[in-house]
Amino acid sequence: MFLSLLVTEWYPILFDTPSNIVRSVAIWLTIAAVIVFLACFFAFKGEKRKKFAKYYGIGAVIYACVIGVLFLVLSFIEDGIEPILFYPLLALVLVLAGGALALFFRRDKITYIVIGCLAGAAIVASLICMGIHFASGDAADNNWLTNEDVNTVGLYVGAALLAVAVVVVAFLLGRKDRKGFSTRSITFAAVCIAMSFALSYLRIVKMPQGGSITIASLLPLMIYSYMFGTKKGVLAGFIYGILQAFQDTYILHPAQFLLDYPLAFSAIGLAGMFANNKTLKFPQVRFAVGAIVAGLGRFVMHFVSGMFAFGVNAPEGQPVWIYSLIYQAGYVLPDIAIAIVVGVLVFSSKTFVREMERRAENLRVFTTPAAPMEEDEHVATCSECGAKFTYSGDVTKCPYCNTPVERKEDAETNVAVNVSKTE
Repeated sequence: MFLSLLVTEWYPILFDTPSNIVRSVAIWLTIAAVIVFLACFFAFKGEKRKKFAKYYGIGAVIYACVIGVLFLVLSFIEDGIEPILFYPLLALVLVLAGGALALFFRRDKITYIVIGCLAGAAIVASLICMGIHFASGDAADNNWLTNEDVNTVGLYVGAALLAVAVVVVAFLLGRKDRKGFSTRSITFAAVCIAMSFALSYLRIVKMPQGGSITIASLLPLMIYSYMFGTKKGVLAGFIYGILQAFQDTYILHPAQFLLDYPLAFSAIGLAGMFANNKTLKFPQVRFAVGAIVAGLGRFVMHFVSGMFAFGVNAPEGQPVWIYSLIYQAGYVLPDIAIAIVVGVLVFSSKTFVREMERRAENLRVFTTPAAPMEEDEHVATCSECGAKFTYSGDVTKCPYCNTPVERKEDAETNVAVNVSKTE
C-alpha cells in the first residue's frame, strides 16, 4: 500500500495538464469555501445565519454543477472512452435523467413501466456491449492484461451474490420507508448525485490501477440515504456509480463493471440504515455507524473485483487476496473516513439537523417537540414533501409546496389523520 502511495499522483499540487490545473485550483478553492462557510455560519446568529446558509447552499449547488460539467468535458477531451462503451452508457444516463424528469411531472403506473422498460433495455445493451468489448480482448489489452488473467466465474458469482445482498439489506431496512418517489425526493436525489459527481473530480490522490481519495465526495449520497431511506439511497448510489464509469474508466468485464461502479456505490446508499434507530441517541452516531457499514460494503465490492479481475497485478509470491485487500484499503478506507469525519461535523450542527428533519421523508422519531396548540389547531404532515406544520379548520395547504391537505378522522383511534387530496 505504501509503495502504491509513492507512485500516485497528488492532485492538489499537480499542474501538468489543463484538467489537472483546473482540478488543483478547484481543490484549494473548495477548501477555502468550506472555511469561509464555517467561519460565517458560526459568526452569524438567528435569521441572519439562516439567510446566509440558504444563499450559500444555492451557490454551492451551482458551483458543484459547474465543476462537474467542466471536468466531464475535459475528461472527454483528454482521456476519451471506447465508443462501444460510451454510447450505451450515455443512452442509459439519458434514460435515467429523462425518467427522473418525467416522474417530476407525472407519477403513475404507465410512467413507471415505460421508464423501467427503457432503463432495463439500456442496462442490457450496456452489458452486451461490454461483453463484446471484453471478448475482443481490447478491454484487457487496454489495462495491460489478457483474457486469461481475468477470473470470469469468480466475477460473475461475486457480482451476483453481492447484488442480491445489497438489494435484500436495502429492502429489509427500508420496510417502513415511504413508497414511491415524491417531487422532493427526486429533486434531492438529482442535487445530491450532481454534488457527489462534482466533488469526485476533486481528487487528493489517484491510485495507479484506479481508485481515488476525494474531498468527501460520498457525503451528499450518504445524507440523501439518511433523509429518504435506504431503498432510495441504493438507487441514487446505483445511478452515481454509472456516472463514475464515465469519469474513471477501468472496464474489462461486465461483472467487474458492476462491482466497481453501480454495485460499489449502491452500497453507499445503506448509510441511512440507522437514521431512525432509537438506541443511538445522537444524530452524529447514527450517521457515522451507518456510513461505516456502507463504506465496508463498498470496500467488499472493490475487494472482490480486485481479486478476480486485477489479481495478476499482485507482486510475485503475494497471495491475490492480500494484494487486493491492501490495494483497496489504500484508497477506499481514507475516502470513507474523510466523508464520515466531515459528516459528523455537519451533523453536529443543530440547525442542519433541524432543517434536514423538516425536509426529510423518513425521519419519524427525532423531530423537535411541538409547542402547545390551541384547541382548534391540528398537526399535519404533507404527503408530498414531508413537511410538518400546524393549521386550523378542516382544509389547508402545505406552506412549503402548496399541496392541499384535508383533515379526516381515524375511525379506530378517533385521532385526526391528515391526508393529501392528491394521493
